[in-house]
Amino acid sequence: MGNTYGTLFKISTFGESHGPAIGVVIDGCPAGLQIDEIFIQSELSRRKPGQSKITTQRKEDDNFKILSGVFEGKSTGTPIAIIIENQDQRSKDYSHIENTFRPSHADYTYQEKYGIRDHRGGGRSSARETAARVAAGAVAKLLLRKYPIEINAFVSQVGELKAPHYTLLDLTRTEENIVRCPHEATAEKMIELIDRVRLDRDTIGGIVTCVIKNAPVGLGEPVFDKLHAELGKAMLSINAVKGFEYGSGFDGVQLRGSEHNDEFYMEGNRVRTKTNHSGGVQGGISNGEDIFFNVAFKPVATIMQDQNTVDKDGNEASVSGKGRHDPCVVPRAVPIVEAMAALVLVDFLLMAKTSKF
Repeated sequence: MGNTYGTLFKISTFGESHGPAIGVVIDGCPAGLQIDEIFIQSELSRRKPGQSKITTQRKEDDNFKILSGVFEGKSTGTPIAIIIENQDQRSKDYSHIENTFRPSHADYTYQEKYGIRDHRGGGRSSARETAARVAAGAVAKLLLRKYPIEINAFVSQVGELKAPHYTLLDLTRTEENIVRCPHEATAEKMIELIDRVRLDRDTIGGIVTCVIKNAPVGLGEPVFDKLHAELGKAMLSINAVKGFEYGSGFDGVQLRGSEHNDEFYMEGNRVRTKTNHSGGVQGGISNGEDIFFNVAFKPVATIMQDQNTVDKDGNEASVSGKGRHDPCVVPRAVPIVEAMAALVLVDFLLMAKTSKF
């Protein structure tokens, strides 16, 4: 099972949704980094459940403990182990699916692949696992403080409701509302839509846009480890993600090369591009412009309605969602997207230090 991500800055997550705890081991963090535990907790709090009426009402404080790799507030260069205890499991909410496969969940595929599955909240396939990623991403963000790099993700779409392009937004306002959209008028409509969907006992999808500013030129390891390829892999590994596009993405197919090419010009001693259809990446390597990409999240698979399915013996059955689930995952996905982006950037920054004499 692929539980490890990264090359030099490497993380391995562990634990299940309804087990005693989840956690992460970070290997490759340089020694001497000041570990700001208040910041790590603030990042976990952005992702935790029970934040508002439009998120799951499971109550988890997501308080963490550092078990190793930190001494007197600084990293020692040895593996950093972080554990987050689960507090509010209600395993009985899942007893009805012990032998039944939920539509669009990992129940069937896990059962077929491993011959066993933890039906309590999906076990390892649960999005609960992403709390461990956010903890690791927070450590990566602490490393990024040594650079002027900024990572800002926000909700840019819910259903058919779209916010303006990021260049027209003040991304410092993302945390001002519960849907994490920095455009107030659009945010209000998104919140209303999600709440209406929740009352309909249904779910809805959306898009998280991420913007990385001030990344240095030269991040990315062609041919197979291109920057955008690793960003895509990182984002597509997040639960419920169905699509990734960077720069002009799929809309770029509507343009001609004469329209799509990003012409160069000089700004002082720096090479710049007049447009940024490339999304800050050319040839798989960062070019110094804004790196921006969209991550599409499907509607949450658990809905509070009867659905047709089969059980593990192949018999026809019916199943309805129980327990506490997000009607729309994107507000809580914002810090997860940022965390995975930070992990990718830190890994490439460390690799860049080895690519030249």
